Amino acid sequence: MAEETMRQIQWFPGHMTKTRRMIAANLSLVDAIVEILDARIPYSSRNPEMDRMTGTKPKLLLLNKADLADSFATAKWISAYQAQDVRVLAVDCRSGKGVKQFAPTVRDLLASLLRKRQAHGIEGVPIRLMVVGIPNVGKSSFINRMAKTKRTKVEDRPGVTCTKQWVKIGDDMELLDMPGVLWPKFDDQEVAQKLAFTGAINDNIMDLESLASLLIEQLAKDYPNALIERYRLTAGELETQGFEILEALGRHRGMLLSGGVVHMERAAITLLDEFRSGKLGKITLELPT
Repeated sequence: MAEETMRQIQWFPGHMTKTRRMIAANLSLVDAIVEILDARIPYSSRNPEMDRMTGTKPKLLLLNKADLADSFATAKWISAYQAQDVRVLAVDCRSGKGVKQFAPTVRDLLASLLRKRQAHGIEGVPIRLMVVGIPNVGKSSFINRMAKTKRTKVEDRPGVTCTKQWVKIGDDMELLDMPGVLWPKFDDQEVAQKLAFTGAINDNIMDLESLASLLIEQLAKDYPNALIERYRLTAGELETQGFEILEALGRHRGMLLSGGVVHMERAAITLLDEFRSGKLGKITLELPT
């Protein structure tokens, strides 16, 4: 039943069409693209249409929320991108880890452009970067960290940034913050599920019990010790189906209604919240192929 529910995941509000047009309209104003990904799902959080939308502009990928991801998995992702000659940095925008490498990496990425400007005596022109990514991936947190002030609104839910805005970084760099944008249709439902696990898709349109059942089933396979340590689940309980594992979680946590029935919605919300906040530990849901 959970898998059947997940097949219905489609979410492309009207404002995302507007964002796609906004990206195209502002592309000529910037020197490079900074695409922010979720380090827990680098593949699934990368908009497959972004390369087409941004053309041949130089690009830097940021694996954000690296503090929530499995560090060994993140190292594999960085190696995989570097093997494809893609510039990439692992960062944690909330704590600031890794962001000091951002400006030097951008200047290296744009070294040819900067040399041309210098050769032509062009001075005082800032490097202008467009910051893109899916909803709730941390664009606003990144910009606030770089600007060293709360210039953009930050919330742990998708769709907070609704309009473009320029933010000055130091004396020679400007960031153009764009609203988060998904793609029109999820052809790969595993991608859709992982986006939903991390909160990139609004929980209000989801069946949270089905979603949490799918998540806990994957965690039971890939990170069983995290569930055992956090919820005191047994190895035997982890060998059952996702809904049953979630029910066992509810029982261990005392989430019971009258008659001893588990409050499944409460159990689902607890699992999703604790996964997203890192209380289950450092977890990555996919590896490079």
